[in-house]
Amino acid sequence: MSARRDVFVTGGTGYIGAALVRALLANAHAVRVLARSGSESKVPVGALAVTGDALDAATYREAVSPADTFVHLVGTPHPAPWKGRQFREIDLVSIEQAVDAAAHARVAHFVYLSVAQPAPIMKSYIAVRSRGEALLRERGLVRTVLRPWYVLGPGHYWPFALAPVYGFLERLRPTRDLAQRLGLVGIEEMVAALVDAVEHPPEAERIVCVPEIARARVSRAPSAEHPPTST
Repeated sequence: MSARRDVFVTGGTGYIGAALVRALLANAHAVRVLARSGSESKVPVGALAVTGDALDAATYREAVSPADTFVHLVGTPHPAPWKGRQFREIDLVSIEQAVDAAAHARVAHFVYLSVAQPAPIMKSYIAVRSRGEALLRERGLVRTVLRPWYVLGPGHYWPFALAPVYGFLERLRPTRDLAQRLGLVGIEEMVAALVDAVEHPPEAERIVCVPEIARARVSRAPSAEHPPTST
């Protein structure tokens, strides 16, 4: 059984976040969730709501401690190629502030939900998430970076129609790596991978890609020094 963690979550009332918070609580971890003023009631029962603004670390920096783990899930809903401005104003600013808050609190492990890369589309989104990964490295935070492409779940099922296309591309040698890197995962797999990341911190940095997320085997994923062949 893994050690009990004290986890601070940003984006913990969203599509993936709420499911993650409930899973962490079910595993007996202590969880605090950042919530905008007036949205505290959206925090899952059993977690402690921390009122603050994800775009301003000064509003919640002092509330991060005594967390040993910081999970950052804030992002633009339903990412699309035409949402570049939102990516810069929400996704980028929120990770900048989260890194500042985590470094201030000296958390032992930062878990960041990034995106699969490289990819032929969503370049502005990938650029912002790549910058988030770089910020974590620059601040020297111990980190797990998960890189899904699309997470299937309630209200997020439309890409399921592409499953036969993925299957076809995976059978072709020239497109096999691309299909695996940009594969689809279910929200149950995504949450399991995030929980595993929280419970098994790396020594320095771990990059987790779609094949590992799909198997929910984060703790056995290669380290950054020896990344999986699908990256």
